[in-house]
Amino acid sequence: MSLVRRATPEDAEEVLRLRQVMIDALPGGDSSTDWHTDSLPVLRGKLGEADGDFAAFVVDHPDRPGALAALVVGTIDYRIGKAGNPGGLTGYVFSVATDPEARRRGYARACMDELLVWFRERGAGQVMLTASAEAEPLYAAMGFVHKPDPTMILKL
Repeated sequence: MSLVRRATPEDAEEVLRLRQVMIDALPGGDSSTDWHTDSLPVLRGKLGEADGDFAAFVVDHPDRPGALAALVVGTIDYRIGKAGNPGGLTGYVFSVATDPEARRRGYARACMDELLVWFRERGAGQVMLTASAEAEPLYAAMGFVHKPDPTMILKL
């Protein structure tokens, strides 16, 4: 039996807690949690959509009942097809986080494996992610490669 399970609406607060763990670890991360209250109802709704384009896979914390040890979240977006992905469905991985007390046990990798199955079942032709230096060896071992991408962002 796998330790990994699909997150449910009841996991929403813990999902936000682990997302904050990830944000706090990023360079320039904002440690404010003021946004959690506004995000919680939307996240609960997304976690309740079994057939939607959003999924989170988690491992329960072995030492703290009700807490999560690890989290991986992904979405599927449609982008016009291209060579190598003619159907245009692209998976995007984000919010990969492990509770500091539960690291080095393979939980993030197990969650990633389940998310990749989910992407394949839905027809995604490629999966994209942004890797921290700490997580890059995991993703490389799973077959992810660097892509020269001049990504830019505009906050609205």
